[in-house]
Amino acid sequence: MDVRNSEARERGADPEGPQSIAGSSAFWRVPAQVATVGIFVLLFGAFLDLARLVLLPVTAAFVIGTMLGPVADRGATHRIPQWVTAIFLVALFVAAMNLVVLILAAPVSDWVHKGPEIANRLKEKLSLIDYPLQWLRGLRNTLNPGADHSAPLDLGVSSLIQPALSLLTPAISYVTPAIGQLLIFVGTLFFFLSSRTQMRRATAVLFAGRESRLRTLRILNEVESNLTAYFATVAAIYFVEGVCVGLASYFVGLPNAAAWGTLAFVLCFIPYIGPGIVVLVLFGAGLIQFPTVTQALLAPAIFIGLATVESNFITPTIIGHRLTLSPLAVFLSLVFWAWMWGPVGAFLATPLLSAGRVGAHHIFPSDDLT
Repeated sequence: MDVRNSEARERGADPEGPQSIAGSSAFWRVPAQVATVGIFVLLFGAFLDLARLVLLPVTAAFVIGTMLGPVADRGATHRIPQWVTAIFLVALFVAAMNLVVLILAAPVSDWVHKGPEIANRLKEKLSLIDYPLQWLRGLRNTLNPGADHSAPLDLGVSSLIQPALSLLTPAISYVTPAIGQLLIFVGTLFFFLSSRTQMRRATAVLFAGRESRLRTLRILNEVESNLTAYFATVAAIYFVEGVCVGLASYFVGLPNAAAWGTLAFVLCFIPYIGPGIVVLVLFGAGLIQFPTVTQALLAPAIFIGLATVESNFITPTIIGHRLTLSPLAVFLSLVFWAWMWGPVGAFLATPLLSAGRVGAHHIFPSDDLT
C-alpha cells in the first residue's frame, strides 16, 4: 500500500482518489446553496423595489380581495353573479376609503393653512425644553472650552418644528395614492373578486398529483379563513377603540373628535408605528388647543391606556392561539415591508406574514421535522 501511495504521489495523483474529490464537493455544497439563496433574496428585494408602482396596488388588491372572499361566497350561495358581488364590494370599499379621507381632510387642511401660527404656539408651549438645552450648551462649553462655539447649538424648539413642517407636504403627497396606482388597485380587486373561483381552480391545476392539488386548496382556504377572521376581529376591536378615542377627545375638549377617533381606528392596523403616530398627533393637537402641557398629555395618556389594555388582554384573548403571531416576527415583517413599500407596506405586513405562516405550515409540516 505504501509503495502504491508513493507511486501515486510521484505521478502527481491523489492517493485517496474519488474519496477526496467527493469530500471536497460535499464541503462546498452548503456554501454554494447559501450563496444561491442569498443572491435570490437580494435580487428579489431589488425586484420588489423596482416594480413597486405595480406590485404594491396588485398585492394590496389580492390581500383585500382575500379578506372579502367569504362575503363573495355568501353572494354565490344566493345565486348572485360574481361580477355583481364584485362591483358591490369594490364600491363599498372605495366608499369607506372616501369617508375616511373626508373625515380627516378638515383637520389636516386646517393645520396646513395655519402652519406658521401652529408652529409659534408649539414653540411657546415647549419653551420649557430650552432649559435642559441651555444646560447641554454649558456642559459642551465646559468639556471643550477650546472649541469654536460661535455657532449656537441648534437644538431648540424651532429645530424640532421646522423638519416636521417640511415633512408635512411630502407625507401628504406620499399617502395620497397616484391615480394610476389607484386604478390598478380597483381594477385588480374587481377582477380578483369576479374570477376568484376560476383562479383557485387554475392555481390547483398547475400542480401535478392529487395530493399537491389538495394541499394547494387547503393552503388557499386556510389563508383566506385566517385573514378574514383576523381582519374582521381586529377591525371590530379597533373600531371600538376609535370610538373610545373620539369620545375621550370630545370630553377632554379637543376639536374634531370624530377625526381623532377615525385616525386611531385606521392607524391601529399598523403595528407599533400606528399607535405611536396617534399619540404624537393627539399630543400636538392638545398643545395647540390647551394652555398647559399637562392638559395636552391627557388625551395621549387615555389612548396609551386603551392601547395597552387592547394589545395585552383584549386582542390576545379574542383572537386566540391559532391566529396569534410572534411579536418579533410581526416587528421584523413591519420593518421590512415599511422599508420596501412605505405606509401601505406596513399595513400589509401582518396579512402577508399570516399568509406566509399558513403556507410554511402546510409545506413544512411539523411531523416532517421530527
